[in-house]
Amino acid sequence: MFSGLSNYLKKILPKRLFYRALLIVAVPVITLQLIITIVFFDSLWIKTNKGMTRTLVNEISTFIEAYDSEENNKEEITNLFSLFLDLNIELNKNQKFKYQFKERWFSPIDRTLRRELKSKFSTEYFWFDTTNYKELIDLRIKYEDGYFRFLVPKDRVTSTSARIFALWITVPAIIMIIISLIFLKNQTRPITNLARAAERFGKGEEIEEFKPSGALEIRQAGHEFDKMRKRIERHLKQRTEMLSGISHDLRTPLTRMKLQTAFIKDKDSVIKLTEDINEMEKMLNEYLQFTSSSYVEKDEMFNLSETIAEIINRYNSKKIKQNLVPRIYLNGRKNLINRCINNLIDNALKYANKVEISLNKKNTNLFINIDDDGPGIPKIEHENVFKPFYKIDKGRTDSKSSVGLGLSIASDIIKSHGGNIVLEKSKLDGLRVKIFLPI
Repeated sequence: MFSGLSNYLKKILPKRLFYRALLIVAVPVITLQLIITIVFFDSLWIKTNKGMTRTLVNEISTFIEAYDSEENNKEEITNLFSLFLDLNIELNKNQKFKYQFKERWFSPIDRTLRRELKSKFSTEYFWFDTTNYKELIDLRIKYEDGYFRFLVPKDRVTSTSARIFALWITVPAIIMIIISLIFLKNQTRPITNLARAAERFGKGEEIEEFKPSGALEIRQAGHEFDKMRKRIERHLKQRTEMLSGISHDLRTPLTRMKLQTAFIKDKDSVIKLTEDINEMEKMLNEYLQFTSSSYVEKDEMFNLSETIAEIINRYNSKKIKQNLVPRIYLNGRKNLINRCINNLIDNALKYANKVEISLNKKNTNLFINIDDDGPGIPKIEHENVFKPFYKIDKGRTDSKSSVGLGLSIASDIIKSHGGNIVLEKSKLDGLRVKIFLPI
């Protein structure tokens, strides 16, 4: 029971910190105002309204009794009540009296007036309307073959302090909520900025100097994030510099080995040695490509549909079919995406006769599927093939021309853009490479 209630509350509560904090501030203020308002209307306004209405009805009842008395001058009685009790009285003789009126249950004035009139007169002997005039109540009491018409100021049955009280209740509450909105916005902005910076850094984008702000805990988290970011960037820079040095150091002896093979007379040995040297050189080039820093290239907004179409057109192969949704844009590093798609298409064409490439968009994600009808990869090896230099004994990666870095490079590029890449069974009975990219 409690688990279900907890899950229900999680669904209806806002997900963002700003709105949750606003609820924490606004709900108590609004609840307190409602309680005060209800208590005021129940204990003061309604009771005051009831007393004033009862007084008015008693005055009208007194006037009718005095008017019926034969000892009193009827015109003088009417003038006295009009002058001293602020009642505009008019006697309409020989006119049909209507007693049916609209029920306005939401109006406290109507409810109280109807209740008090019922205590003095029968329902068929009175009628009133509080909407015909802005400042007056039109009240009629049946008398003989006609009726008395009373035009009574509304302030005779209502308290003017209610409006002032409502103003004092609502205006400070609104001001407090507005102040809370401004304060909470300033408090949650540093958290939002930190989350955006972490998201951008996770996607491999270059971040300018990050300045933590906000409360002490938020600033501390920001400082720790900035330290971590600088350590990672320093590590990447050191890795790039180290690999550049390795590249320079290894290429020189490989070049000397190539020159020395020209002087070897044993042709068989020369061929085998040349193959080994070429394989080492290729392995070195792919390794440097795999570990090269992707942070050097700047992010840009580009048409991903057009980019993939250009890659497919360069192959000029009848094996490839495409199903691309037009004009899908991505903010990322275009050259790296080019390299990733090229690697995946190369790998598919190497082992398959049919390749289908699709691109579509759903909500805030892009999906790229590359299907082929090749031998595929065993399911237990789906995770392993993304490891650098990993080869399985059987299947599509068993090739002398490959050093096992194609999928590793593709995975590294996609993850640097905040996405993911997985392998599945293809609809062509081969392998499907499925890519997710956030927009």
